[in-house]
Amino acid sequence: MTSLTRLGVILTDRGSKYAVTGAAVGTRAEVDAALQELKSDKAYAKATHNTWAVILPTGALKADDGESGAGMVILRMLERAGLDSHVVIVTRWYGGKKLGGDRFRRVQDATRAYLDHIGAGP
Repeated sequence: MTSLTRLGVILTDRGSKYAVTGAAVGTRAEVDAALQELKSDKAYAKATHNTWAVILPTGALKADDGESGAGMVILRMLERAGLDSHVVIVTRWYGGKKLGGDRFRRVQDATRAYLDHIGAGP
């Protein structure tokens, strides 16, 4: 079983709440297990989006979960940080107002908070 590191809700913007979670993983099956474990928490299962990215030995994977482009934002940050075999999941609960391009900044902010928490990256 993967060991999730949850930072919980770390920021809000116009009613939307963002949380970030991560786990060391080595395979796609472990990524799926981490997502399943996260979504076993009802609050995360009901979130509007659980976007994620990971760089595995077999290649990079990402999922937007309806938040178009968000997985790529996380992936690029993982690449810059040189963080392999670690899935980062940014969760958003939609607050009723569209954020436009700011939604990518919030995904970056959440990912940066996680990378800082584990001491990864530039």
